[in-house]
Amino acid sequence: MNVGILTQFYLPEAGAPQARLSDLAARLRDRGHSVTILTAMPNYPAGRVFEGYGGIVRRERIEEIDVVRTWIWPSRSPRFLPRTLSYLSFTSSSAAVGAFLFPRLDVLITESPPLSLGLSGLVLSRLRRARWVFNVSDLWPESAIVLGVLSEGRAARLAYRLEAMCYRRAWRVSAQTREIRADIERRFPDVRTLDFSGGADTELFNPARRDDDLRRRLFGDAQVVAVYAGLHGIAQGLDVLLDAAERLRHRPDLTIAFVGDGPVRHELEASRARRGLENVRFAGPQPRKVMPALLASSDIAIVSVRQGIQAFPSKLYEAMASGTPIVLVAEGEVVDMVESTGSGVTVAPGDGEGTARALEALADAPEERARLGASARRTAVERYDRTAICDRFIDALEGAASG
Repeated sequence: MNVGILTQFYLPEAGAPQARLSDLAARLRDRGHSVTILTAMPNYPAGRVFEGYGGIVRRERIEEIDVVRTWIWPSRSPRFLPRTLSYLSFTSSSAAVGAFLFPRLDVLITESPPLSLGLSGLVLSRLRRARWVFNVSDLWPESAIVLGVLSEGRAARLAYRLEAMCYRRAWRVSAQTREIRADIERRFPDVRTLDFSGGADTELFNPARRDDDLRRRLFGDAQVVAVYAGLHGIAQGLDVLLDAAERLRHRPDLTIAFVGDGPVRHELEASRARRGLENVRFAGPQPRKVMPALLASSDIAIVSVRQGIQAFPSKLYEAMASGTPIVLVAEGEVVDMVESTGSGVTVAPGDGEGTARALEALADAPEERARLGASARRTAVERYDRTAICDRFIDALEGAASG
């Protein structure tokens, strides 16, 4: 097959869709399919186009995959208007450039969010007469309303209409979690769906990547390090970690470390300074290549999701594959998975006291950390290996295309 992947986010950026879609592209390539990526100039999460990029169009090859980049107006603001304008800028440029530079396609996979990219995906799939797969990694506009980015009203009604149009016009709708797939099938029973869950490269992310020199460089001489590594955004509800740190002032041996960047990073740093939290460190964004060693060198991995958001964060799979025990601050399907597999401890969103108790209990129990980490690693290998997930997804595409 000739396969196109339309996504606002791609390498060399770090993040969940970047990792998932680059691995999918690699598996498609390895199985003999031709792949072309249409994406934006890299700018995530800093909201600035990376050095060496820019302009209207750029073509390159990454890991033997053809990549076409188009203009975007970047923004790291969490507010509705600048965020929407940024999304729409790439939606428009990708439709225009893709109409000329996309090759003949059998399948076009479009990543959502942003939901607006469905407009470009629909147009390009029709121009190329390609089967259109609309991949839903987060339910929009529902999540935007929960986060307060979008309020109920005319804009929300337009977004819901766009969502319905994308689902109904797509050849297949793929979903990252069972909850997302069930929600789509409940509201749109005639839509044909596929699973495309998250996961991790379990060879790249594994306990053998531990690097004590890296640990000391990033986190000093802390005896126990609990790491949040990922986007610092409004959907993550990261204030709960500062609340927990405030309750753990009496534990100088336990450090809570933030690794990454995002729209609320500066607010979190300012809050840490106001509270005088010496047990909190901000390591900033780190190169993608050091993340396996960073996670394997952590004592505890913190995964946090704001209340009302149904998600399986990619950082969860990578920490599990690294054999690192989890403190999960979330609700829904992801909680059931962590608890049923014995991969970590769960806390309700926004519960700073509960988060502090969970971190302190694990800090005092190295044998329990080892047990949870081993179970997490085993679960990742057996159920969430990215190669196996991509192969199942490609099998489904090939089977549906030939049926």
